Amino acid sequence: MPVPDPFLWVLGGLAVAAACAVVLGLIDISGALAGWLVGCSVYLGGGLPLLLLLGVFFVTGSAATAWNLRKKAAMGLAQANRGRRSAVNVLANGGAAAFLGLIAWLFPELPLPFPAMMAASLASAASDTLSSEMGNLYGSRYYRILGFGPGERGKDGVVSPEGTAFGVLGSLLVAGAFGLASGWGGTALWVGLAGLFGNFMDSILGGSLQRQGYIDNHGVNFLSTLAAAAAMGGMAWIGG
Repeated sequence: MPVPDPFLWVLGGLAVAAACAVVLGLIDISGALAGWLVGCSVYLGGGLPLLLLLGVFFVTGSAATAWNLRKKAAMGLAQANRGRRSAVNVLANGGAAAFLGLIAWLFPELPLPFPAMMAASLASAASDTLSSEMGNLYGSRYYRILGFGPGERGKDGVVSPEGTAFGVLGSLLVAGAFGLASGWGGTALWVGLAGLFGNFMDSILGGSLQRQGYIDNHGVNFLSTLAAAAAMGGMAWIGG
């Protein structure tokens, strides 16, 4: 398959960005390598606009994780390794976009809206990250997504109104960036809705399969981002 002309520059730029993220303590070495591979795949399938979206998600998610980290640690709700992402974290959140990027590059004849589907998966990842990181800090009431009874802060499948609001913000932030970067402004709203659907599925899976021990949080994250991409593809198909 043909490779876009500035691909070598993109490879170098991603390597520099990954190295800077390691120095800043945002990811570890394995996360840097995985992030580099995800970035290459996303670029091959979606070009610079989707690579920009990946950056928006990474910066937004890292900022949300670092926000009031000491307070989260005192509450027992901080990310492991002081929030430094490893390869499994990167692939759980960006793996679906990377997979779709490779498929789009290898099979460009497929009638699927790959850029919008990739954007939806990243919108879902951003929505989930903001809703969990910020909801655990600022939530006032917590409910189980299954059954809507009272829930405990930080538990799988438990949501709060405040966390949900942050989730909406995260999804719309990525969707808006997609609309601006790609010029597909009319599609941005659907990307945002698909991202919210993915976040909703994350809570459903967390409150069911994860609580029962069938999958872990990384599996939940990957499946929910994939669900967002599938929802976006379905909406595009219905809309003709």
